[in-house]
Formats: sequence, C-alpha cells, structure tokens
Amino acid sequence: MRARILFTLAIIGVASLYAARSWGEGDSAAPPPAEQQPSAPPAAPKEPPPPASVTIIGASEAHGVLGRDVRGPKGEDMGRIVDVIVDREGTVRAAVIDFGGFLGVGSRKIVVDWNALHFGGVAKKGDSITLDLTKEQVMAAPEYKEGTPIVVLGAAGSLKPWQYDHQ
Repeated sequence: MRARILFTLAIIGVASLYAARSWGEGDSAAPPPAEQQPSAPPAAPKEPPPPASVTIIGASEAHGVLGRDVRGPKGEDMGRIVDVIVDREGTVRAAVIDFGGFLGVGSRKIVVDWNALHFGGVAKKGDSITLDLTKEQVMAAPEYKEGTPIVVLGAAGSLKPWQYDHQ
C-alpha cells in the first residue's frame, strides 16, 4: 500500500510539472507563421544625439544686466534696466529702463536702443551701465506700455527701423 501511495504521488508530481511547463509556454504568444508576418525593413540603428555644447565664460568677462543702474554721460542717474527687448530672430534690440521716481513711485518705463548702452565699466555687480543720452532726452521719451508699439529712443544715427509687423 505504501508503494502504491508513493507511485501515485510521483505520478501526480510529474503530471504537475508537465502541466506547469505547458501552462507557462501557453502564456507567451507564439509568433505567427512566417507567411503571415509583415515584411518590414530592419530598423536603422539610432545614432546618439550630439553632445551639448559647453562654453565657459570667466567671471570677470560677462555680467547680467537686469537690475543694473544706468548712468548718463555726465554720471547722472537714468534709472535701472528692468527688461531686454529681442526681435523674432533673438537679436537684442533695446533695453527697458525704469526711469525717475522713488522706489517705483512716479517712475515710468522707457525703451532705449541697445547700441546706446555701454558696458565697458561693468566689472562688479554694483557697477553701472552708461547711456549715450542726456537726462532731458530720456525725460522726453514716450512711456513704454506692454502690448503697444514700442518707441525706441536711440543715440544719434544708431537707431534702425524695426519691422515689428514682419512675420
């Protein structure tokens, strides 16, 4: 009787192993016959993207301009740069200067041609940018309002027409 039980258990074990093996093979979908597979050309190997370009600029070679003080040719306070205007090609065209007032009260924004600004004396964060315009010229400039055509105040002979409706 004992031999019969062992024989039955062995048969059940072998049957279980066979069933498990058959069940595992049934889960993976068999590939369709060769005549049914679409004949797609082999995919071309993807080339890795080129590495990013890296440029190192020395700390004394370049500085940010936003928030910088702007001074006239005689050293008078002209305000501070609050924005930079670029055209559709990404070329810097002008700077928005917050002019006049005290702590933002009574001030107005004007736009000056980028070529009227000089950055030669800007070595430290506290250094100012020089503007080729007098205080009277800046005071007479129209106020900049976002969403309206931009009137750019330029130094004599340096301002070129801006095709703002160019597409």
